[in-house]
Amino acid sequence: METTIVRVEDLSHQYSKDWAIQNISFEIKENRILGLLGSNGAGKSTTMNILCGVLNQTSGNISIDGINLKENPVEAKKLIGFLPQTPPLHLDLTVDEYLIHCAELRHVKKEDLKNALEKAKEQCGISHFSHRLIRNLSGGYRQRVGIAQAIIHEPKLVVLDEPTNGLDPNQILEVRKLIKKISKDKAVIFSSHILSEVQATCQDIRMIENGHMVFADTLDAFNNYIEADKLTASFENPPQVESLIAIPEVTNAVYLSPKKVQITFEGTQEVAEKIISLSVHNNWKLREIQFEKVSLDEIFAQLSKKAPSKNSIPS
Repeated sequence: METTIVRVEDLSHQYSKDWAIQNISFEIKENRILGLLGSNGAGKSTTMNILCGVLNQTSGNISIDGINLKENPVEAKKLIGFLPQTPPLHLDLTVDEYLIHCAELRHVKKEDLKNALEKAKEQCGISHFSHRLIRNLSGGYRQRVGIAQAIIHEPKLVVLDEPTNGLDPNQILEVRKLIKKISKDKAVIFSSHILSEVQATCQDIRMIENGHMVFADTLDAFNNYIEADKLTASFENPPQVESLIAIPEVTNAVYLSPKKVQITFEGTQEVAEKIISLSVHNNWKLREIQFEKVSLDEIFAQLSKKAPSKNSIPS
């Protein structure tokens, strides 16, 4: 049975008169990667800052491995490793100097320091840069050093805020692999506003919009929950728009070019089978048909409509 490392219950926070988040609840299990997804300003950073003890919540509770973060912050924070969106690196230190400094801040015992340093560097693939100044590292390796400081004290929870932000595609792939490696013996949560990042790395998804949780389930459930509502089709003998709109599920059809049309529909994706069948029957000569990827804004709109209320979470 998987152990619950993090339990967040009815978390709310208010800045002046405005609520940044309201009634946020979720759990993170051991050896799981949870993606906190939301558009800019949705409440992700507030949630992450409270989770790391940087900010005190207005109401609600957080426990880390059974320790209440607000009541016993020092003991709870010992179990947390945090990489903010901008890594807190000292550019004029070498990799070893910086990581030793971070380990001392985390109260790693002197007798354990060497092993902790070597293990963190090995996990993050930066052992060969031990004596390199951090300012002389590429963006991808600086990010690895930032992750190394977050795990050097062997926390039970690793919190990563936009860990692939600003990296090139190859660096992003390497950081994804690293996050999966870390999750083998830790609970991991990372935030992102990029859907593909969460889908590529996480087993669980929590989505926040306007300070409210609009989705909380596994990645598989998420992929089943969200369905495309647009497709594009190319015909050799394109039909009239009226013929396409006459299909019961179709709500709109717009030609993007003389032979390519974008079709908006409601309901299931079986509409594609109907278009194929009609094409054969009417000699439209269908050449290509594909569903369009749903944008993040459209996903939030769909989830907001499907959610029974602002404070409820789909099961």
